[in-house]
Amino acid sequence: MIKPETIDKIFDAARIEEVVGDFVTLKRRGVNMLGLCPFHNEKTPSFTVSPAKGIFKCFGCGKGGNAVNFIMEHEHFSYPEALKYLAQKYSIEVDEEKPSPEQQEAMDEKESLFNLTAFAQKHFEDTLHNTEEGKSVGLTYFKERGFTTDIIKKFGLGYSLNTWDDFTSKALKHGYKKDLLEKSSLVRTRDHQTYDAFRGRVTFPIHNLSGRVLGFGARILTQDKKKPKYINTAESEIYHKSKVLYGLFFAKSAIVREDNCYLTEGYTDVISMHQAGIENVIASSGTSLTTDQIKLIRRYTQNITLLFDGDPAGIKAAFRGVDMILEEGMNVKIVLFPDGEDPDSYARNFRPAEVKAFITENAKDFISFKTHLLLEETQNDPIKKAGLIKEIALSISRIPEPIARSLYVQKSSDLLQIDENLLMAEVNKQRRIKSKDQAQQPTAQEEESWAVTKTPLEEASVKKGISLRHQEYEIIRTLLLYHSQVMIFDEKDEEGHDVRFEINVADYLINEITNDDLRFETEMYQHVFDEIKSAREQEKMLDEQYFFTHHNPDVSKMAIDMLTSPYTLSNQWEDKHKIYVKKEEDNVKMNVIEILYAFKLKKLEKIIYENRQMLKQEMEPETMLEKMEFLRNMESIKTMLAKELSRIIIQ
Repeated sequence: MIKPETIDKIFDAARIEEVVGDFVTLKRRGVNMLGLCPFHNEKTPSFTVSPAKGIFKCFGCGKGGNAVNFIMEHEHFSYPEALKYLAQKYSIEVDEEKPSPEQQEAMDEKESLFNLTAFAQKHFEDTLHNTEEGKSVGLTYFKERGFTTDIIKKFGLGYSLNTWDDFTSKALKHGYKKDLLEKSSLVRTRDHQTYDAFRGRVTFPIHNLSGRVLGFGARILTQDKKKPKYINTAESEIYHKSKVLYGLFFAKSAIVREDNCYLTEGYTDVISMHQAGIENVIASSGTSLTTDQIKLIRRYTQNITLLFDGDPAGIKAAFRGVDMILEEGMNVKIVLFPDGEDPDSYARNFRPAEVKAFITENAKDFISFKTHLLLEETQNDPIKKAGLIKEIALSISRIPEPIARSLYVQKSSDLLQIDENLLMAEVNKQRRIKSKDQAQQPTAQEEESWAVTKTPLEEASVKKGISLRHQEYEIIRTLLLYHSQVMIFDEKDEEGHDVRFEINVADYLINEITNDDLRFETEMYQHVFDEIKSAREQEKMLDEQYFFTHHNPDVSKMAIDMLTSPYTLSNQWEDKHKIYVKKEEDNVKMNVIEILYAFKLKKLEKIIYENRQMLKQEMEPETMLEKMEFLRNMESIKTMLAKELSRIIIQ
């Protein structure tokens, strides 16, 4: 367990703009920074980072938090994992107790898988460089492909011995359990016999954005046609191939710098291009390009250049990827290598300057590429040409930006020698079809629930519309925002003399709610209230920064959601138009009293409703009379409270 002092050091050192900036391209906007949200699909930036407050907030999908929350959400880390990641980033030594064997066994499965894949990568790398078979078979293969020692080490390439259980036995000796080995798909079992999945293959580690090993690709070195050329790690808690891009960890900085991403098909394509000095290159890890992968790229650039083989399979792959990229609002170009060449072989056969020149000279926008290619196939056949026009129109219809669509329609009409209006009509038709299809798809909405389990009677009151969630929200928001603000009250003492006393917002609300023995229905709000109350009893004041960096990620997120807004009123606008809007902070005392009374009134309404429902049940006459008397008192208090609240609102 990480010690509290170490956690404090990590939070003090972490700069939210630096942490988020490792994964998202941010641009300065006043005191804040803006970028495309990495957690949902958006084309207009709504993801805001506040360096002053040390928080991020997306006003599109609602996600928010501090530096630790961001790493947890983005990398799917546990709280300790995220802290360790930031500690490593800022060179902070993590002071923690060594876990017992029982604690080690109870560790999160995800963390255990990460530990295992890191162990496997080191094992395969060590086997490649320090065993006779590794050097004579694996290292020789990489050298024959032209890979230098530096590039081999950079990508952590390795080799698995062509024996039954070399890796398995080593992993078991280091304490990894058999079931975990099988879950990682590094080890397989057949006929009750456990064996290495990658034996006799070179290994290519696949990293996440922070450099942790998620899994492997492994290539066989024999000509055995009964075995697949490549095998990959199976889907697991940490590896989802549709959401991973090979080489992105090594390429992300270069992609931002070049404002362009080269996308290839294979591991060796990426490695050879890196060796040729072209580092803004990644691969789709042997899978068809997915929307999630495109969104990953879009965090770093709006421009993608597809690098594909010149064979029919490569061309079809390019076509599949183009429409998906266009649909995400990105710019796409295509480079086809000569017959018999791919990015890997071309990078090995030509000098780096020649590789760069070839890509630059042969990169074509998708319309020119697709139109020229398909026109050759039509051979002046009007039916085939009509099909081509529809296919081009379908691709253009994917582009979300109207101006870009219009420009591509103009260019295509010239290339296809077809009336521009006719082509635009076909594009619009395709967009209408797509809109209709999307309208028929059900939408899934994510609903958060902070509330504790309710009794049937409480459920009935909620259905009746008597819910305190809004009032509780306002109470907690006020405590977080104005806790230390002083309110002044003028009252009369027992002798009738005018007296004035001061009290801060936190103490006032705590006293009022505690003295009336009121509790919050929403568990999270009650937890925060109790924490603030406990601090005040020790004469401490918990400010918003305390909750922004709270050890409970749910509390941190709640505080950030409450205290951030996408809207700010410009003082220049007010001065220009001579219209001055009354701000909440200008009259804290009145707002606090109004919020408190609204909370109490809603609480009374609920108590009255639930007691009326109880009167409908059978009970002893005396009990019924007591209930009725209680209700009369509650109704009287409710009337007085409602009048007072109305007076406050009118003021």
